[in-house]
Amino acid sequence: MMKQNLGDQSRYRLNCAGAMLDLSARPAIMGIVNLTPDSFFDGGSYGSAGEAVQLERALESAMAMARAGAEIIDVGGESTRPGSAPVSAEEEIRRTIPFIELLRRQSDVLISIDTWKSEVAAKALRAGVNIVNDISGFSFDPKMPGVCARHHCGVVLMHTPAKPDALRWSYNTSAETEEVMNRVTTFLSRSIAIAREHGIESIIVDPGLGFGKTVEENYRLLARLDELHKLGCPVLAGISRKSFLGQAIRRTGEETPPPSERLLATISANTIALMNGADILRVHDVDAAIQARAVVLATRRASD
Repeated sequence: MMKQNLGDQSRYRLNCAGAMLDLSARPAIMGIVNLTPDSFFDGGSYGSAGEAVQLERALESAMAMARAGAEIIDVGGESTRPGSAPVSAEEEIRRTIPFIELLRRQSDVLISIDTWKSEVAAKALRAGVNIVNDISGFSFDPKMPGVCARHHCGVVLMHTPAKPDALRWSYNTSAETEEVMNRVTTFLSRSIAIAREHGIESIIVDPGLGFGKTVEENYRLLARLDELHKLGCPVLAGISRKSFLGQAIRRTGEETPPPSERLLATISANTIALMNGADILRVHDVDAAIQARAVVLATRRASD
């Protein structure tokens, strides 16, 4: 079983806007709450397009995730699926901030905001968020590093080659010729350098599985996830119900299974990610991820 060499343990104990996230003993589970009408799996779960977010239903879901054992709740107000239409910062704020304020009043669970917009991040941090989950790795909004630094929050820096509306589903080809691990580590190294130039130390990296990669490239990253620890930061894996899983389980002559039929594949992939060194799993199905983590940790203890 692969197990990352933690090296400097302090890099796995993160101060996230005054709350500690300790990844040195075991991986953490990040539960997803998408307050969007169009996310690929759970879009519309808490209100359709044009409707106000149904706060109580979203809160019930988040609290259930926290009770199940999720250490982080990741809140999103804009879909990042390939080809998704962008929304304004004002609309993201309208969707997310009332919910964040309500969740913070009800729970001490760590909260992350899934946004690449500094204006949204600033309001979310003032509302009680601990972590900014930036799919652009600080490459879309030059003001984002300064906002994160001022609030002393944790950051997730993800690799993506373009904004979501410019990405397209791609299963067979890639516009990039450089080997995918080199591409991802070069990008993330730049992101980390920007963060540290601004005095940000609580850094998590995410290879961006499903974002502008071919199916083969996604599985190559999953197999080599532990190599990302060379960057000196904890590693997040966001695999939950993504399309490259559907491609693997598709039966010959049949359509690719939709996200609703990818839970078993997700559990398998999450288990592989943990065995290959993931420090955080970002998931829709917290109970399943908790059980996968328990089995991996039990196996790890038995093999020590």
